[in-house]
Order: sequence, then C-alpha cells, then structure tokens
Amino acid sequence: MNTHFDYHSLASVVHAAGTEHVKISELVLAQQSEQTGRSEEDLYAQMDQEYTVMGECIEPGCRKDLKSTSGLTGGSAWKMRKVSESGQSLTGSLLSGALYRALAVSELNASMGRIVAAPTAGSCGILPAAVLTMQAEKGLDRHDCVMSLFTASAVGMVIAHNASLAGAQGGCQAECGSAAAMAAAAIVELAGGSPHMSETAVAIALKNILGLVCDPVAGLVEIPCIKRNASGVAGAFVAAELALAGIDSAIPADEVILAMKKVGDALPSTLKETAGGGLAATPTGIRLYKKVFGKKETAD
Repeated sequence: MNTHFDYHSLASVVHAAGTEHVKISELVLAQQSEQTGRSEEDLYAQMDQEYTVMGECIEPGCRKDLKSTSGLTGGSAWKMRKVSESGQSLTGSLLSGALYRALAVSELNASMGRIVAAPTAGSCGILPAAVLTMQAEKGLDRHDCVMSLFTASAVGMVIAHNASLAGAQGGCQAECGSAAAMAAAAIVELAGGSPHMSETAVAIALKNILGLVCDPVAGLVEIPCIKRNASGVAGAFVAAELALAGIDSAIPADEVILAMKKVGDALPSTLKETAGGGLAATPTGIRLYKKVFGKKETAD
C-alpha cells in the first residue's frame, strides 16, 4: 500500500485512499505503522483501548445524581437517556441516543471522570457519541467502529496542521467544530460511504459551526460546553446524512478549514476561552461565576 502522503490537506488523504481503493482508516493505520515502526496490530490495540474508555463513560455519565465539581451541571444525560429509551423522543433513538451519550461523556468530564480528549476535553463527547451510537443502532462490528477512529484522527491531524483544535486559539469552532467534523467522517465510513463522502461531511460539519465562539461561564468546561457537545454530534449526523445522499459541499473541506483558521484569528480574545464575553459575560453568567468563586474580578 502506498502510504506516501501527509496531513497537510484532507484532499491528499482522500486521494491516496481512492488510489489504493481502501478506506481512509485502513490507509491511516498502514501509514502510522510505517511512520512509527509499530505493528498495525499494536496501533489497533491502542485505539481499541481508547474506544473502551469512551464506552466506559456512558453509564457513570448517565447517573441521575451526577454533579460536576462546581455543582453547576449534571443530570442532563440521565434525563435525555430516559426520554430516548422511552421511545418518546422527537427524533428517534439514533439521534436521541447520540445526544444522551454526548452529554454523558461531557458531564463525566466536568465531574473529573476519565475521558478521552477527542480531540479536546471540551469536545470530548461528540466523537464517542457518534461511533457508540452507530454501533448500538446499526449493529456494527466493534472492529469497524475502532477503525473509524483512525479516519477521525486523520481529519483531526489535518485541522491541527492547518488551523487549530484549541478554543483558546480558534474559539469553540476549533473544538466542537473539529470534533463534529471528525465524527462526521467516521459516521460516513461506518455507513459505507466513500472517502470523498467523508471529506464532504467534514466540510459540511465545519461550515455549519463556523464562527462558534468559546465563552465558558466561570471559565469552566461546563456551560455552554456540555450542551454544545450534544449539538455537535447532531451536526455530525446532519453532515453525514447529507454527504451520504450524494450532496456535495460547494466549498472544499480544506478551504473550509483554512476559513475556520481565519475566522478564529479574527475573533477577539474575549471570545476565545477567556470567559470575558459571550454567555460568560451575561448577568446570569456573572452570577454563576460568583456562586462558584465569589466576587468576580473586573478589569480596569
């Protein structure tokens, strides 16, 4: 297999996969084995363990009495799961299942549980929720689910190289946006879509979240971060559904990624994880800060 490609562009990864007539995940696994000198079996085993940790987040994250360290959040995953499993959700078990799993991982993170940063702690619920829900709802083989994480990782590496994965640098579009793009690519592959369709899903997912600011209330990865994980996985399924229908993105994924970087660079510092603007600066946001930390310091 020709593994001579890099992560400077998603188009190069997709082209290489198309040339070799393999899935993106298969190509990435082979390339990483060649680059690191580790066997494909060893690398797969490591990713399999990551997937295990993702799955282990759901039950503790869905506890009714779960509370974050700050006391500001907890219990939302339990509520959403209850609705999902009752069969009464508006959107059916696939989307509602993805929502409660995204909330569960994010709420577990806020309560100092063990999570996989995918790609960050602030966006940790999106990719696990997408893949775990696909496995549960579509009866997929675990091996395919683990492999899809290699596809997601390739997307993350391209974004990291050309833009950013950090809210402090690019706003929440860099965190939840990147996670949604990674999840969308994984969903497409799991649904039997082509590498090009995964590329399209990345473009759509990022376009739909472009410009999202990072404005954590009280500076904590809780409000609105946890609910943005739910929104992010929903966006990933939207992007995947459109791509799988053969709907192309007018703007190529690599150009969307570069646009995301420019938008992130243009955002003021108050909207990049400093809790100086957006929802963090609302009256309620300030009140919640005082509830956790006491008197809020103000700049002269």
